[in-house]
Amino acid sequence: MRRDVFQAIADPTRRDIIALIAKKPMTPNAVTESFDVSRQAISKHIQILTECGILALNPQGRERYYTVQPKKLAEVADWVEPFRKMWEDKFERLDSILNNLKTDNDGK
Repeated sequence: MRRDVFQAIADPTRRDIIALIAKKPMTPNAVTESFDVSRQAISKHIQILTECGILALNPQGRERYYTVQPKKLAEVADWVEPFRKMWEDKFERLDSILNNLKTDNDGK
């Protein structure tokens, strides 16, 4: 089954794995050591992240390192962008209203 990036980031452990590997490429064992769950559980999470293209496997000698593929995460950023703009506009309007109330109360 081909998963999409939104399914992958829906799980908090997978988001934590992405954040961890985004700092530096890591082996599966190094990732597992950072969590209080079984190696099998981490392997399943890594498999899902790899299936959707967020992680890529890079063999280096006898070791296997996972890296984050930022291009795939751009799908999430592109989807979130209109909502971010909407909330920024709402907060700017709220700031304006609050500043007007403060100005009105300071003048009285």
